[in-house]
Amino acid sequence: MGALLRISGVIDGMNAACAKVAEWMVLIAVLISAGNAFSRYLFSISSNAWLEIQWYLFGAMFMLGAALTLKLNEHVRVDLVYLAVSPRRQLWIDLFGFLILFLPAMMILTWLSWPVFWNSFSSGEISGNAGGLPRWPVKLFLPLGFFLLTLQGVSELIKRVAALQHIRGLDTVEYKRPDQ
Repeated sequence: MGALLRISGVIDGMNAACAKVAEWMVLIAVLISAGNAFSRYLFSISSNAWLEIQWYLFGAMFMLGAALTLKLNEHVRVDLVYLAVSPRRQLWIDLFGFLILFLPAMMILTWLSWPVFWNSFSSGEISGNAGGLPRWPVKLFLPLGFFLLTLQGVSELIKRVAALQHIRGLDTVEYKRPDQ
């Protein structure tokens, strides 16, 4: 189990680094948005490329940050039963959810999104808008993001098994019912 927990730590660290990249993308997107608005209203100069890069950055932020969100236990969940059971049963629910639902879904989405990226890349797909950008860079974030989520799901699974075996506790924020 020690080797698996070290692998889990590597996955957690890698996804934290990807989330840091996503944080910087937020700043870049804000600067581009402000610069585009500034040039459009003051100088009547604009480009579809500036608008598209904002959307590309938003998609990349979302896909790169999703795995860390999972690690921090901040994803949306249906808590009809979850909060009514003991912490040990919550671990079992998580284990079932990761094995039966989450990991298969993420692997399928990774598999299915790769051809979307590859077809765009190999054909040199470009936005249909005047001055538009190549589409493949943003489409690369689909399989990448789903792959990172798959890895984080494996990490979370390892940590839950270790917690069930009383080897270690979970380092996630305790889940609480959202304020209504």
